[in-house]
Amino acid sequence: MAGWADDAGKEERTAVAGCDDCGAPTIVASASSGDDEQFFAARRVDFPVLDQNVNGRPLAYLDNAATSQTPLMVTEALREFYDLDCSNIHRGVHTLSQRATDRYEGARDDIQRFVGAAKREELIFVRGATEAINLVAASYGEMVVSAGDEIVVSEMEHHSNIVPWQQLCARKQAKLRVAPMNDRGELLLDEYRELLGNRTKLVAVAHVSNALGTVNPIAEIARAAHDVGAVVLVDGAQAVPHQPVDVVALGADFYAFSGHKLYGPTGIGALYARDGLLNDAPPYQGGGDMIRRVSFNHTTFAELPYKYEAGTPNIAGAIGFGAAIRYVESLGLERIAKFESGLVNYATERLSEVPGLRHIGTAANKAGLCSFVLGDVHPHDVGTFMDQEGVAIRTGHHCAQPVMDHFGLPATSRASFGVYNTKAEIDRLVAVLFKVLEVFSQ
Repeated sequence: MAGWADDAGKEERTAVAGCDDCGAPTIVASASSGDDEQFFAARRVDFPVLDQNVNGRPLAYLDNAATSQTPLMVTEALREFYDLDCSNIHRGVHTLSQRATDRYEGARDDIQRFVGAAKREELIFVRGATEAINLVAASYGEMVVSAGDEIVVSEMEHHSNIVPWQQLCARKQAKLRVAPMNDRGELLLDEYRELLGNRTKLVAVAHVSNALGTVNPIAEIARAAHDVGAVVLVDGAQAVPHQPVDVVALGADFYAFSGHKLYGPTGIGALYARDGLLNDAPPYQGGGDMIRRVSFNHTTFAELPYKYEAGTPNIAGAIGFGAAIRYVESLGLERIAKFESGLVNYATERLSEVPGLRHIGTAANKAGLCSFVLGDVHPHDVGTFMDQEGVAIRTGHHCAQPVMDHFGLPATSRASFGVYNTKAEIDRLVAVLFKVLEVFSQ
């Protein structure tokens, strides 16, 4: 797993990431060089979108849990593909097709390294985490789930890790069971274990909650599931931007994540599927490039991962996804985790100074975001005031309505952080909240 060791006091180590053949910028980061806040502040230059005013104010972008911004390294990789290598992959013998294929498959190698998968064939390109979960439900789920079987999800799941399992249970006459959480937003592990049994076929759980920021103990969750013969699907969309991930060490059987939350393009993501799990499962879609031989009487499917990559894929998106991974690796996942943990802690402290503010999600282990409500002020009003001041946050139920139901809320305000955010932007967030209070107290 690429990352940064905690080598304080030892020799300086560096990580270099770039695209040798695409002209993308090379970034050199040193694990022991300078102050982290200064280091990451200097990287803001990689994100041109941040250098603008919104409603006459400098943009403070605090909506990274929805979509992160894209560095020049990624957009230049996309532009080079379209300018120089634009061609379909796998099926061409000409030079452009071969170059496009090499870059597309090179991105698969980047993803394999990034999540610590044992084999490149375990990584399938999809449109995002949502499609990855639907793929597993429609292929593996169709194969292994029968009437009377059970699927376990947690109470804090995103809709994309609830609805596909509901639909599968309805088709198969199986049962969806829900592992509860406490009022801090932490999974109740004893209650989770009690739900597991010999009818449990699959456990689906978020690595990091998009609505609460809770970091779930995936390795412990997976061990308990494996003890009863179930497999584990992890929604990693909110985890991979903020911390190192090793799917083997976690014990994940499936791991789904998206490019657009990882400083990459929209419309691209990856599914890790542990070796062998999808070998006998039916394909998710039919079409070109996922077949070995087709006749009107019979079709033989391609080997993994191509069995699940029907049709012309998002070639540019995959190439950009690979560039985004190399960019993040160049900064250092351990260093990112430490820096962003500092932002979350600082934001928690500053937000606590606002009268009437209530934190939603106070788990001991959090990553990436702070969710809150402000007295009787509707979150949408909070978001509107923020936008007028150039501060972008997310308001609503965050595609996690069961979470809102747990806390008796229609919505929350959510500030979520990335590598380019600063404490000064958090100070602006808090200052606007005080302005909101002034207006609504009149």
